[in-house]
Amino acid sequence: MDNLEDVDSAFTLKQARMKRQEELQKEIDQINILEWYQHVNDLHDAIAKKAIELTEKEMREEGYGLAPVPYAFVVFGSSGRREATLWSDQDNGLIISDEEHPDKERFFKEFGIRLSNMLESAGYAKCEGKVMCSETLWARTLSSWREQLSEWSSDLQWEPVRYYIIAADMRHVAGDLTLSHQFQEYFSFLFESTPDLAAAVLRNTVRHKATLNILGQVVKERFGEHAGGFDVKYGMYIPLVNSGRYFSLQHSLKETNTLQRLTKLSTLEAAPSSLIEPCEKAFLITLHLRRSAQMKEDHGVLSSSGYIDQDQLRDKDTLYKLRIGLSAVKKIHRNLQRQLRFVERGRL
Repeated sequence: MDNLEDVDSAFTLKQARMKRQEELQKEIDQINILEWYQHVNDLHDAIAKKAIELTEKEMREEGYGLAPVPYAFVVFGSSGRREATLWSDQDNGLIISDEEHPDKERFFKEFGIRLSNMLESAGYAKCEGKVMCSETLWARTLSSWREQLSEWSSDLQWEPVRYYIIAADMRHVAGDLTLSHQFQEYFSFLFESTPDLAAAVLRNTVRHKATLNILGQVVKERFGEHAGGFDVKYGMYIPLVNSGRYFSLQHSLKETNTLQRLTKLSTLEAAPSSLIEPCEKAFLITLHLRRSAQMKEDHGVLSSSGYIDQDQLRDKDTLYKLRIGLSAVKKIHRNLQRQLRFVERGRL
Protein backbone atom coordinates (compact mmCIF):
# COMPACT_ATOMS: atom_id res chain seq x y z
CA MET A 1 0.00 0.00 0.00
CA ASP A 2 1.68 3.20 -1.17
CA ASN A 3 -0.68 5.96 -0.05
CA LEU A 4 0.24 6.08 3.66
CA GLU A 5 3.22 8.46 3.48
CA ASP A 6 1.08 11.52 4.23
CA VAL A 7 -1.00 9.82 6.93
CA ASP A 8 -0.41 11.61 10.23
CA SER A 9 -3.47 10.86 12.36
CA ALA A 10 -6.14 8.25 13.10
CA PHE A 11 -8.53 10.21 10.88
CA THR A 12 -6.26 10.28 7.81
CA LEU A 13 -5.39 6.61 8.43
CA LYS A 14 -9.08 5.74 8.24
CA GLN A 15 -9.45 7.83 5.08
CA ALA A 16 -6.56 5.96 3.45
CA ARG A 17 -8.05 2.64 4.44
CA MET A 18 -11.48 3.59 3.07
CA LYS A 19 -9.94 4.65 -0.25
CA ARG A 20 -8.09 1.36 -0.68
CA GLN A 21 -11.16 -0.53 0.56
CA GLU A 22 -13.26 1.01 -2.22
CA GLU A 23 -10.62 0.01 -4.78
CA LEU A 24 -10.64 -3.58 -3.54
CA GLN A 25 -14.44 -3.75 -3.69
CA LYS A 26 -14.27 -2.69 -7.35
CA GLU A 27 -11.64 -5.39 -8.02
CA ILE A 28 -13.78 -8.24 -6.65
CA ASP A 29 -14.80 -9.61 -10.05
CA GLN A 30 -11.63 -8.59 -11.87
CA ILE A 31 -8.85 -10.56 -10.18
CA ASN A 32 -8.21 -14.08 -8.87
CA ILE A 33 -9.82 -14.82 -5.49
CA LEU A 34 -6.48 -15.66 -3.82
CA GLU A 35 -4.85 -12.53 -5.21
CA TRP A 36 -7.78 -10.46 -3.92
CA TYR A 37 -7.43 -11.86 -0.39
CA GLN A 38 -3.69 -11.23 -0.58
CA HIS A 39 -4.34 -7.55 -1.38
CA VAL A 40 -6.89 -7.29 1.44
CA ASN A 41 -4.48 -8.72 3.98
CA ASP A 42 -1.62 -6.58 2.68
CA LEU A 43 -3.91 -3.63 3.39
CA HIS A 44 -4.55 -4.76 6.97
CA ASP A 45 -0.83 -5.26 7.62
CA ALA A 46 0.04 -1.85 6.19
CA ILE A 47 -2.64 -0.14 8.29
CA ALA A 48 -1.43 -1.95 11.43
CA LYS A 49 2.19 -0.90 10.81
CA LYS A 50 1.15 2.72 10.27
CA ALA A 51 -1.04 2.62 13.41
CA ILE A 52 1.99 1.40 15.38
CA GLU A 53 4.11 4.22 13.95
CA LEU A 54 1.48 6.83 14.83
CA THR A 55 0.96 5.43 18.33
CA GLU A 56 4.71 5.42 19.04
CA LYS A 57 4.95 9.03 17.77
CA GLU A 58 1.99 10.10 19.89
CA MET A 59 3.54 8.59 23.01
CA ARG A 60 6.92 10.19 22.35
CA GLU A 61 5.27 13.57 22.02
CA GLU A 62 3.43 13.05 25.31
CA GLY A 63 6.59 12.23 27.24
CA TYR A 64 6.54 8.44 27.32
CA GLY A 65 9.70 8.25 25.25
CA LEU A 66 10.72 5.43 22.94
CA ALA A 67 9.67 1.82 23.48
CA PRO A 68 11.97 0.81 26.37
CA VAL A 69 12.61 -2.73 25.05
CA PRO A 70 12.00 -4.58 21.77
CA TYR A 71 8.53 -6.00 21.08
CA ALA A 72 6.57 -7.75 18.35
CA PHE A 73 3.05 -6.93 17.18
CA VAL A 74 1.31 -10.15 16.17
CA VAL A 75 -2.12 -11.10 14.84
CA PHE A 76 -4.38 -14.11 15.37
CA GLY A 77 -7.61 -15.43 13.86
CA SER A 78 -8.30 -14.81 10.17
CA SER A 79 -5.58 -12.12 10.10
CA GLY A 80 -3.09 -14.63 11.47
CA ARG A 81 -4.05 -16.94 8.60
CA ARG A 82 -4.02 -14.06 6.06
CA GLU A 83 -7.68 -14.85 5.34
CA ALA A 84 -9.19 -11.67 6.76
CA THR A 85 -12.04 -10.03 4.86
CA LEU A 86 -12.48 -6.29 4.45
CA TRP A 87 -14.70 -6.27 7.53
CA SER A 88 -12.59 -8.37 9.91
CA ASP A 89 -12.25 -7.06 13.45
CA GLN A 90 -9.19 -6.89 15.72
CA ASP A 91 -7.37 -10.08 16.73
CA ASN A 92 -3.92 -9.06 17.88
CA GLY A 93 -1.38 -9.08 20.66
CA LEU A 94 2.11 -8.08 21.80
CA ILE A 95 5.17 -10.15 22.63
CA ILE A 96 7.48 -8.01 24.77
CA SER A 97 11.17 -8.65 25.37
CA ASP A 98 12.26 -9.97 28.77
CA GLU A 99 14.92 -7.26 28.98
CA GLU A 100 14.72 -5.34 32.24
CA HIS A 101 13.61 -1.71 32.22
CA PRO A 102 11.82 0.29 34.94
CA ASP A 103 9.34 1.84 32.47
CA LYS A 104 8.50 -1.34 30.57
CA GLU A 105 5.19 -2.27 32.21
CA ARG A 106 3.88 1.30 32.26
CA PHE A 107 4.83 1.95 28.64
CA PHE A 108 3.37 -1.18 27.09
CA LYS A 109 0.15 -1.08 29.09
CA GLU A 110 -0.50 2.40 27.70
CA PHE A 111 0.81 1.48 24.25
CA GLY A 112 -1.51 -1.52 23.92
CA ILE A 113 -4.58 0.51 24.85
CA ARG A 114 -3.69 3.37 22.52
CA LEU A 115 -2.84 1.07 19.61
CA SER A 116 -6.12 -0.81 19.92
CA ASN A 117 -7.99 2.50 20.04
CA MET A 118 -6.05 3.73 17.00
CA LEU A 119 -7.04 0.62 15.04
CA GLU A 120 -10.66 1.06 16.12
CA SER A 121 -10.55 4.66 14.86
CA ALA A 122 -9.19 3.33 11.56
CA GLY A 123 -12.26 1.11 11.20
CA TYR A 124 -11.33 -2.14 12.95
CA ALA A 125 -13.99 -3.08 15.48
CA LYS A 126 -12.72 -4.30 18.82
CA CYS A 127 -12.80 -8.07 19.24
CA GLU A 128 -15.81 -9.27 21.23
CA GLY A 129 -13.63 -12.00 22.70
CA LYS A 130 -11.07 -9.33 23.73
CA VAL A 131 -8.18 -10.90 21.81
CA MET A 132 -6.36 -7.57 21.59
CA CYS A 133 -3.09 -5.92 22.55
CA SER A 134 -5.00 -3.75 25.03
CA GLU A 135 -5.72 -6.85 27.15
CA THR A 136 -3.20 -8.26 29.63
CA LEU A 137 -3.93 -11.81 28.47
CA TRP A 138 -2.69 -11.02 24.95
CA ALA A 139 0.09 -8.49 25.65
CA ARG A 140 2.90 -9.93 27.77
CA THR A 141 6.61 -10.62 27.91
CA LEU A 142 8.06 -13.65 26.14
CA SER A 143 8.65 -15.49 29.43
CA SER A 144 5.11 -14.68 30.54
CA TRP A 145 3.81 -15.96 27.18
CA ARG A 146 5.68 -19.21 27.74
CA GLU A 147 4.08 -19.59 31.15
CA GLN A 148 0.65 -18.83 29.70
CA LEU A 149 1.05 -21.28 26.82
CA SER A 150 2.19 -23.93 29.30
CA GLU A 151 -0.91 -23.34 31.43
CA TRP A 152 -3.23 -23.57 28.43
CA SER A 153 -1.58 -26.75 27.20
CA SER A 154 -1.70 -28.48 30.59
CA ASP A 155 -5.31 -27.57 31.45
CA LEU A 156 -7.22 -29.61 28.88
CA GLN A 157 -10.65 -28.11 29.53
CA TRP A 158 -12.53 -26.43 26.69
CA GLU A 159 -11.60 -22.77 27.33
CA PRO A 160 -7.81 -23.14 27.86
CA VAL A 161 -7.57 -25.39 24.80
CA ARG A 162 -9.56 -22.82 22.79
CA TYR A 163 -7.02 -20.15 23.74
CA TYR A 164 -4.17 -22.48 22.82
CA ILE A 165 -5.80 -23.07 19.43
CA ILE A 166 -6.09 -19.30 18.87
CA ALA A 167 -2.34 -19.02 19.55
CA ALA A 168 -1.67 -21.65 16.85
CA ASP A 169 -2.56 -19.09 14.15
CA MET A 170 -0.22 -16.38 15.44
CA ARG A 171 1.53 -14.39 12.68
CA HIS A 172 4.21 -11.72 13.00
CA VAL A 173 3.36 -8.31 11.51
CA ALA A 174 5.79 -5.77 12.99
CA GLY A 175 8.62 -5.35 15.46
CA ASP A 176 11.20 -7.86 16.62
CA LEU A 177 10.82 -11.01 14.51
CA THR A 178 13.01 -13.04 16.89
CA LEU A 179 10.38 -12.73 19.63
CA SER A 180 7.70 -14.16 17.33
CA HIS A 181 9.96 -17.03 16.29
CA GLN A 182 10.68 -17.88 19.92
CA PHE A 183 6.95 -17.83 20.66
CA GLN A 184 6.28 -20.24 17.77
CA GLU A 185 9.12 -22.56 18.72
CA TYR A 186 7.86 -22.88 22.29
CA PHE A 187 4.29 -23.38 21.08
CA SER A 188 5.43 -26.27 18.86
CA PHE A 189 7.54 -27.75 21.65
CA LEU A 190 4.50 -27.86 23.95
CA PHE A 191 2.30 -29.57 21.36
CA GLU A 192 4.93 -32.20 20.64
CA SER A 193 5.77 -32.83 24.31
CA THR A 194 2.27 -32.87 25.85
CA PRO A 195 0.76 -36.32 25.17
CA ASP A 196 -2.93 -35.51 25.73
CA LEU A 197 -2.93 -32.10 24.04
CA ALA A 198 -3.58 -33.40 20.50
CA ALA A 199 -6.71 -35.23 21.68
CA ALA A 200 -7.93 -32.10 23.48
CA VAL A 201 -7.43 -30.01 20.32
CA LEU A 202 -9.24 -32.70 18.33
CA ARG A 203 -12.23 -32.57 20.72
CA ASN A 204 -12.52 -28.83 20.10
CA THR A 205 -12.06 -29.33 16.36
CA VAL A 206 -14.96 -31.74 15.81
CA ARG A 207 -17.53 -29.39 17.32
CA HIS A 208 -19.34 -27.35 14.70
CA LYS A 209 -22.79 -26.55 13.38
CA ALA A 210 -24.73 -29.12 11.36
CA THR A 211 -24.46 -28.19 7.69
CA LEU A 212 -26.17 -30.98 5.73
CA ASN A 213 -29.15 -33.04 6.87
CA ILE A 214 -29.52 -36.80 6.31
CA LEU A 215 -31.02 -36.10 2.86
CA GLY A 216 -27.97 -34.07 1.83
CA GLN A 217 -29.86 -30.78 1.97
CA VAL A 218 -28.24 -27.57 3.21
CA VAL A 219 -29.23 -26.79 6.81
CA LYS A 220 -30.51 -23.21 6.86
CA GLU A 221 -31.18 -20.93 9.80
CA ARG A 222 -34.71 -21.52 11.07
CA PHE A 223 -35.22 -18.47 13.27
CA GLY A 224 -34.07 -14.89 13.79
CA GLU A 225 -32.95 -12.16 11.42
CA HIS A 226 -31.02 -14.64 9.26
CA ALA A 227 -33.85 -17.17 8.92
CA GLY A 228 -33.61 -18.96 5.59
CA GLY A 229 -29.95 -18.04 5.18
CA PHE A 230 -26.77 -20.07 5.64
CA ASP A 231 -23.98 -19.34 8.11
CA VAL A 232 -20.88 -19.51 5.91
CA LYS A 233 -18.46 -18.64 8.68
CA TYR A 234 -19.43 -21.25 11.26
CA GLY A 235 -21.09 -23.72 8.93
CA MET A 236 -18.27 -24.07 6.42
CA TYR A 237 -15.27 -21.76 6.87
CA ILE A 238 -14.43 -22.50 10.52
CA PRO A 239 -14.76 -26.32 10.21
CA LEU A 240 -12.29 -26.28 7.30
CA VAL A 241 -9.92 -23.94 9.16
CA ASN A 242 -10.06 -26.09 12.28
CA SER A 243 -9.48 -29.33 10.36
CA GLY A 244 -6.51 -27.92 8.44
CA ARG A 245 -5.02 -26.58 11.66
CA TYR A 246 -5.38 -29.89 13.50
CA PHE A 247 -3.66 -31.91 10.77
CA SER A 248 -0.93 -29.25 10.53
CA LEU A 249 -0.26 -29.37 14.26
CA GLN A 250 -0.05 -33.15 14.09
CA HIS A 251 2.64 -32.90 11.42
CA SER A 252 4.54 -29.89 12.88
CA LEU A 253 3.84 -27.60 9.93
CA LYS A 254 4.74 -23.92 10.34
CA GLU A 255 2.19 -22.51 7.88
CA THR A 256 -0.78 -20.60 9.31
CA ASN A 257 -2.73 -20.01 6.07
CA THR A 258 -5.37 -22.73 5.64
CA LEU A 259 -4.86 -23.33 1.93
CA GLN A 260 -1.09 -23.45 2.38
CA ARG A 261 -1.58 -25.92 5.22
CA LEU A 262 -3.76 -28.17 3.06
CA THR A 263 -1.35 -27.96 0.12
CA LYS A 264 1.62 -28.83 2.34
CA LEU A 265 -0.27 -31.76 3.85
CA SER A 266 -1.02 -33.01 0.35
CA THR A 267 2.59 -32.55 -0.80
CA LEU A 268 3.94 -34.43 2.21
CA GLU A 269 1.23 -37.10 1.83
CA ALA A 270 0.55 -36.45 5.51
CA ALA A 271 -3.16 -37.05 4.96
CA PRO A 272 -5.06 -38.96 2.25
CA SER A 273 -5.43 -36.99 -1.00
CA SER A 274 -9.04 -38.21 -1.14
CA LEU A 275 -9.58 -36.17 2.02
CA ILE A 276 -7.38 -33.13 1.42
CA GLU A 277 -8.15 -32.36 -2.23
CA PRO A 278 -11.92 -31.95 -1.69
CA CYS A 279 -11.11 -29.69 1.27
CA GLU A 280 -8.87 -27.52 -0.93
CA LYS A 281 -11.72 -27.12 -3.44
CA ALA A 282 -14.20 -26.51 -0.63
CA PHE A 283 -11.98 -23.85 0.88
CA LEU A 284 -11.79 -21.91 -2.39
CA ILE A 285 -15.59 -22.06 -2.57
CA THR A 286 -15.73 -20.81 1.02
CA LEU A 287 -13.51 -17.83 0.23
CA HIS A 288 -15.92 -16.81 -2.55
CA LEU A 289 -18.98 -17.27 -0.33
CA ARG A 290 -17.46 -15.35 2.59
CA ARG A 291 -16.76 -12.46 0.26
CA SER A 292 -20.34 -12.45 -0.98
CA ALA A 293 -21.95 -12.71 2.49
CA GLN A 294 -24.39 -10.06 3.67
CA MET A 295 -22.49 -6.83 4.33
CA LYS A 296 -23.29 -3.32 5.48
CA GLU A 297 -21.37 -0.06 5.73
CA ASP A 298 -21.51 2.58 8.45
CA HIS A 299 -19.38 5.70 7.92
CA GLY A 300 -16.91 3.75 5.85
CA VAL A 301 -16.67 0.86 8.31
CA LEU A 302 -17.76 -2.47 6.84
CA SER A 303 -19.36 -5.29 8.82
CA SER A 304 -20.86 -8.62 7.84
CA SER A 305 -23.15 -11.19 9.39
CA GLY A 306 -21.24 -14.02 7.74
CA TYR A 307 -24.49 -15.32 6.22
CA ILE A 308 -25.56 -15.74 2.63
CA ASP A 309 -29.24 -14.93 2.38
CA GLN A 310 -32.29 -16.68 0.90
CA ASP A 311 -31.98 -14.90 -2.44
CA GLN A 312 -28.39 -16.07 -2.87
CA LEU A 313 -29.40 -19.61 -1.97
CA ARG A 314 -32.00 -19.59 -4.75
CA ASP A 315 -29.17 -19.28 -7.26
CA LYS A 316 -28.57 -22.80 -8.57
CA ASP A 317 -24.82 -22.31 -9.09
CA THR A 318 -24.34 -20.99 -5.54
CA LEU A 319 -26.35 -23.85 -4.07
CA TYR A 320 -24.44 -26.40 -6.16
CA LYS A 321 -21.05 -25.08 -5.01
CA LEU A 322 -22.26 -24.91 -1.43
CA ARG A 323 -23.28 -28.57 -1.49
CA ILE A 324 -19.90 -29.56 -2.93
CA GLY A 325 -18.13 -27.63 -0.19
CA LEU A 326 -20.32 -29.00 2.58
CA SER A 327 -19.83 -32.57 1.36
CA ALA A 328 -16.08 -32.09 1.90
CA VAL A 329 -16.73 -30.61 5.35
CA LYS A 330 -18.89 -33.61 6.24
CA LYS A 331 -16.26 -36.05 4.97
CA ILE A 332 -13.36 -34.57 6.93
CA HIS A 333 -15.56 -34.13 9.99
CA ARG A 334 -16.41 -37.85 9.97
CA ASN A 335 -12.71 -38.69 9.61
CA LEU A 336 -11.85 -36.58 12.65
CA GLN A 337 -14.73 -38.05 14.64
CA ARG A 338 -13.35 -41.54 13.93
CA GLN A 339 -9.91 -40.41 15.05
CA LEU A 340 -11.37 -39.03 18.27
CA ARG A 341 -13.30 -42.23 19.01
CA PHE A 342 -10.10 -44.21 18.48
CA VAL A 343 -8.15 -41.91 20.83
CA GLU A 344 -10.88 -41.98 23.47
CA ARG A 345 -11.05 -45.80 23.39
CA GLY A 346 -7.30 -45.92 23.87
CA ARG A 347 -7.64 -43.89 27.06
CA LEU A 348 -10.14 -46.29 28.64
